[in-house]
Amino acid sequence: MPKRDIYLLSPKQLSPETIAVAFAKTSRSPESFRDIAAELSDEKSAQFHEKWVVGYGHASVAEHAVLHLAIENVSRVAIESIESNRLASYTEKSTRYQKWDADAFTIPPELEDHPLREDYVTACRLLFQTYGDSLAPLRKLVEARTPRRENENEEAYDRRIRSQYVDSCRFLLPAAAHANVGMTANARVLENAIRKMRSHLLAEVRLIGDEIKSVAQGEVPTLVKYAEPVPYLIETSKELARIAPPPAKHNVDEWCTLIDYDRAGEEKVLAAALYRFGELDFAEAFAHIRGLNPTRKSDLIDAMLKRLGRYDIPLRELEHASYTFDLIMDQGAYAEFKRHRMMSQTPQALTCRLGYAVPKRITEAGFESPYREAMEQAAEVFEKLHAFDSLVAQYIVPNGFNRRVLATFNLREAYAFCQLRAAPNAHFSIRRVAQKMTEEIKRVHPLLTQFISLPEKETWQSIEAEYFS
Repeated sequence: MPKRDIYLLSPKQLSPETIAVAFAKTSRSPESFRDIAAELSDEKSAQFHEKWVVGYGHASVAEHAVLHLAIENVSRVAIESIESNRLASYTEKSTRYQKWDADAFTIPPELEDHPLREDYVTACRLLFQTYGDSLAPLRKLVEARTPRRENENEEAYDRRIRSQYVDSCRFLLPAAAHANVGMTANARVLENAIRKMRSHLLAEVRLIGDEIKSVAQGEVPTLVKYAEPVPYLIETSKELARIAPPPAKHNVDEWCTLIDYDRAGEEKVLAAALYRFGELDFAEAFAHIRGLNPTRKSDLIDAMLKRLGRYDIPLRELEHASYTFDLIMDQGAYAEFKRHRMMSQTPQALTCRLGYAVPKRITEAGFESPYREAMEQAAEVFEKLHAFDSLVAQYIVPNGFNRRVLATFNLREAYAFCQLRAAPNAHFSIRRVAQKMTEEIKRVHPLLTQFISLPEKETWQSIEAEYFS
């Protein structure tokens, strides 16, 4: 009997395209992966991909070629496009733990030689100046409430309290603010990402797509060679933007609305669990669940979920119940919300027309007046830019302004999102959203959600009272 063997095909020794071919060939070759790889050269690998991936459309082969991209000094507007790929992995420069230099912002290419360029730059500089000016008074406020520990040096102390004051100062940073992001993706995902970026209506994103393609071709010359702009994406985006009617009014009172959910969600989840671990067909399992009294259903839910530990992931059968929310949250909160890419998210463009949040620490530090002045100036310039190009106008929108997003996700993702984003170390803006969404889900599916673990003494109402003016 052949002996089990598990080993790495190392990217230190083999190119990503060669590794992809070595894995692909195992479907037809009896040889080991080592032997297959030993017979390959970069030229042979390229020929294989040209024939099978490009010629015959066997795109899954490209998933075995993995790249790690470092992307620096791009706007947060562009970051949203870069990070819109569900199956890639990202780590982004945090606005919670780092401070921004005054010139760390993007001037959109569309504004070069345009009369509005000066207004835009002036508004950006005011936002960054106000952001910089806010750091000291808010730090002083936090210092008074969070004394230094015995023998704690200045660097350690600032690191411990930094997020407490930067969390509020960051509301002033515009979407033009620079960010760095590390992206890990396989070549199949990356090719699609490049196509989307090169089809984007913003010039900065298209240029980034061009550069990523050029860099990626150094590692996977064949697999991303045909990542071209997609006319379908370009023309569809333009036409839908043209025909979308304006709102009757901008209503921001209902900021978290559960607009749809699976009425039979609890029964479907329980039936799916019986289906998986038994021998019933689904119709039988569903009928059985419907015949149970509430106590028996509760016992079954206990069996499914009572052993969940803090870092455990629930059974996949929870994915058979789904929810759709219409949400309004500040842009800072959305920056965290968008990381949950297993959701189906449909964000609207950034805007200054839905109002902005005022963090309570801004008020308590005596800084509300300059904060509002900068936000109002940004809103004025936004309207000027919007008349020229609604997408370019996004660059001037500060983190504190609200935006809409439609989100559809299943109960398994709800467990992950609600518990992570309601945790004490999460930003208060996203904690408020997570608490409210959990409340809505528990209202319609109380049995299945009883094991979602949230901080006991905090509610979305208490977060509003404590953190927002």
